[in-house]
Amino acid sequence: MKPPPAPASPSAHWLNRTVAGAGLTSALGDFCYETTTVILPGFLAVLGVPAAALGLIEGTADAVASFTKMAAGYIADRFGHRKGLVVVGYGLTPVGQALIALAGGWPLVLLGRVVSWFGKGLRGPLRDVIVIQSITAGTRGRAFGFHRAMDTLGAVIGPLLGVMLLGWARGRGSGMPAEPFRLVFWLTLIPGMLAVLAFLTLVVDPGHASNPALRFLSTLRGLPASFRRYLAAVGVFGLGDFSHSLLILAATQLLTPSTGVIRAAQIAGLLYVGRNVTQLVASYPAGALADRFGHRAVLVSGYASGVIAAGLTSLAFAARANSIVLLAAIFFIAGVYVAVQEALESTVAAEMVGQDTLATSYGALGTTNGVAKFISSSAVGLVWTAMSPAFGFALAALTMAAGTLLLLRLRPQ
Repeated sequence: MKPPPAPASPSAHWLNRTVAGAGLTSALGDFCYETTTVILPGFLAVLGVPAAALGLIEGTADAVASFTKMAAGYIADRFGHRKGLVVVGYGLTPVGQALIALAGGWPLVLLGRVVSWFGKGLRGPLRDVIVIQSITAGTRGRAFGFHRAMDTLGAVIGPLLGVMLLGWARGRGSGMPAEPFRLVFWLTLIPGMLAVLAFLTLVVDPGHASNPALRFLSTLRGLPASFRRYLAAVGVFGLGDFSHSLLILAATQLLTPSTGVIRAAQIAGLLYVGRNVTQLVASYPAGALADRFGHRAVLVSGYASGVIAAGLTSLAFAARANSIVLLAAIFFIAGVYVAVQEALESTVAAEMVGQDTLATSYGALGTTNGVAKFISSSAVGLVWTAMSPAFGFALAALTMAAGTLLLLRLRPQ
């Protein structure tokens, strides 16, 4: 029997073909689904769907993605399949977008979001493993910072174009208020399919031999104690780390009394674009600082920024503030913390586990994040509807603060 090919050695240059190809793919993928994210709250408002349903939709989608990440990581480590699963994952995103475009109520929106996020969960940890094994350990921060910057570039251009198209589509078509939103959803299928093509043709998998003897539960039990403590800190923080669709809805509601719902939705969308611009600009510097001063230390500062963003949102509702300057500051701080979080959570994990279980470990990280965010998004949405948005965001801020303290106290072996 012919032995499997040996894995390729990491490139001495962090900006290699695989990193660049994965970055382009992520930019196109985010162009696809982040355009939907920015206008989805407005679409649901037009359909008469309450905040609790939005929290349930986003939380359920995150939960599906999280469990998918765990399964995908284990399958990749045991059977060696990675690139093909990533391609399928990117292909499911436009399928989900089409379902949302057809929706007349929240159930089909939920199904579309779940399909898209299933694809996101399938591709995420495997793509990250392919990237991390194509570079050296000393350049992980820069490589992932660049990748997240490219990822966010699509999240900037897509929503910005979506907001512009939403304004252009008003007054065209049948005159139904939901039709402009549906047009934008259909157009997102174009970058979604281009993302599939980009990953298929540009990214080179360094190679990974299968490990048929790997067993799921024993592998999880065998993960280092320091990594399990790290997952606990990430999980507690994630219990407060609500979906930023709720942040868009918050801005929309705060601005609606003074501007009207359509104008408020457009401004909220632009604020979200501003958040993504901040994330784009901050991603690479965050990675470079982490390579120099330590990945965990910089991640702690990013978590602290998340606490501030949630706390300020709570105060804005308590004061019934409709200041665009205050809302812009909240979205700016949110962009900083997401940039740090997405660039460094994976690199901190890579310092604690072996290469033979890296995909499974990334799956565990993704599952922890997803389950926590399901609880957080659902809880904030339910508390918002049942009690008040100010209390919901305050509860999120306190929970995120607890996770930040746990990460600060962590002493990896």
